[in-house]
Amino acid sequence: MELLDDKMRVWTDSAQYVKPSPGVYVLYNRKKDPIYIGYTDNLEETFANYVNTEFDGSECMQKTSLYQRIFDENPKEVQLRLIEEFKKETGEIPRCNSEIKIETH
Repeated sequence: MELLDDKMRVWTDSAQYVKPSPGVYVLYNRKKDPIYIGYTDNLEETFANYVNTEFDGSECMQKTSLYQRIFDENPKEVQLRLIEEFKKETGEIPRCNSEIKIETH
């Protein structure tokens, strides 16, 4: 289930080579199930941190095999919209998002 209009990328192969721009990203497990929908003001910095710290001990996010990302000037709005769309379609939010508090309107 791909959530973004971006090609699916292998996590560690290209995660370190993104632009330092705001954006939204979706992390997927090996089965291509979305496990986390995130946003950041700097994709390069966020991804470098994830790679260098191996997701800072988050067992859920450590299952990441693939990802998609898009650049957007309003990443938080896009993230919330994607989570809502995912919830409408599946009845739940991505597994790793459920481990953290999601701010809604």
